[in-house]
Amino acid sequence: MKLVVVSAGLSVPSSTRLLGDRLAAAVERQASAGVEVQVVELRELAVEIAHNFTNGFAGRALAAAQEAVSGADGLIVVTPVFSASYSGLFKSFFDVLDKEALAGKPVLIAATGGTGRHSLVLEHALRPLFAYLRAVVVPTGVYAASEDWGAEGLAERIERAAGELAALMPLAVRGAAPAVVPFAEQLAALR
Repeated sequence: MKLVVVSAGLSVPSSTRLLGDRLAAAVERQASAGVEVQVVELRELAVEIAHNFTNGFAGRALAAAQEAVSGADGLIVVTPVFSASYSGLFKSFFDVLDKEALAGKPVLIAATGGTGRHSLVLEHALRPLFAYLRAVVVPTGVYAASEDWGAEGLAERIERAAGELAALMPLAVRGAAPAVVPFAEQLAALR
């Protein structure tokens, strides 16, 4: 199975990328079959994303990232919080994807921020975006504020969310591309 992590972190090192890596490692541990992980760093694609908006064509690296996301059996998407929402770079990447690319695809949503006050970004920004794109968003999203790193609770949230994604990924593999998994089957996989 192919798992793609889309990270919108801007710094190096990035807490956003760190969260994505921890989530991917947890999915690998919990998956029933082998998982191939690929990371898409949006900061490296910023210029090509902007050019795609102005000329309508994806550059080589952006096209490869779009293909990776479209061909994935599951996605982990992680963004830093800017102005109480996902970053513009994060949204721009999903704006230049084919409108059918995420239909039926299992997606784990995650975000990082400087304070716990922004944790609702998962429910008020990310979940609606991916519902609109017709992705199958796992029930548990993971938000990590600065104070969460090394604190109690983050590791458990990571494991729970990763388990939900790992349970749904084989269902996407069985289905036709794009895989649309009936809701009852999604619920059964999560039990």
